[in-house]
Amino acid sequence: MPVGMLVDTTKCIGCRNCEINCHKYYNLPDIRLAGTDASPELDAYHYNVVKFYQVNTGSITKNISIHKQCFHCSNPACMSVCPVGALHKTENGSVIWNEGKCIGCRYCQNACPFDIPKFEWNVGWEGLTGGPKIAKCIFCYELVTTQNTTTICNQVCPTKAILFGERDDMIAEAHDRISANPDRYYNYVYGEQEVGGTALLYINAVSPDQLGLPTTKNQFYPEYTHEFLSRIPLEISAIAIVLSGIYIFRSRRMASKAENSSGGKD
Repeated sequence: MPVGMLVDTTKCIGCRNCEINCHKYYNLPDIRLAGTDASPELDAYHYNVVKFYQVNTGSITKNISIHKQCFHCSNPACMSVCPVGALHKTENGSVIWNEGKCIGCRYCQNACPFDIPKFEWNVGWEGLTGGPKIAKCIFCYELVTTQNTTTICNQVCPTKAILFGERDDMIAEAHDRISANPDRYYNYVYGEQEVGGTALLYINAVSPDQLGLPTTKNQFYPEYTHEFLSRIPLEISAIAIVLSGIYIFRSRRMASKAENSSGGKD
């Protein structure tokens, strides 16, 4: 069954435990978490962040914090446009990436309706053996699948504002909370229908757009990627083909070296 995550922003206290512990677990470099109170943006070095909003509800102004990360779409647009298959969807619904395959074309950045995949702009190219890549949240795929546990953000949330489990269960829980407390929640489960459905779901005290959650179509976004690809200039497409060729050449060359090295030792 596909996994899901329910974020109840009415329970979020803005402690940033999810953000900081994810950062530590994946050993992501950034001085902002160590030496400043500034709230970072989602980038190649922040797989999830907590954002803060002041929302005018008419009678009062509420301060609301919200956990943000990759949505892990049921049918991901990022995966559909990747020319080398660096992004793929796993059996449990997590959308993960293979940095060894990434050629840095950034098609996924342009295709994602939530602006999630991020490029390592401050990393220089290192010939054919390395360089910048795309990075994002992977739903703690290895922890969930090999250790039978939950995501780091779910484990460290002190108020249980972040729940993790099967997606159908998370949707049912979201509707149960809204039905039981209609005065507490805005009557909408964000992510249930957006872009055909996402693993990341939200329930809030206010409308989703007031917390920076974008309005999207409810159809699967890969239906639109053919139009997207048709708008990419021919020159850029040619560059992608060249980069793909370089990747294939590099992979074969490294495999050949490994075989020769192994043969020399025997």
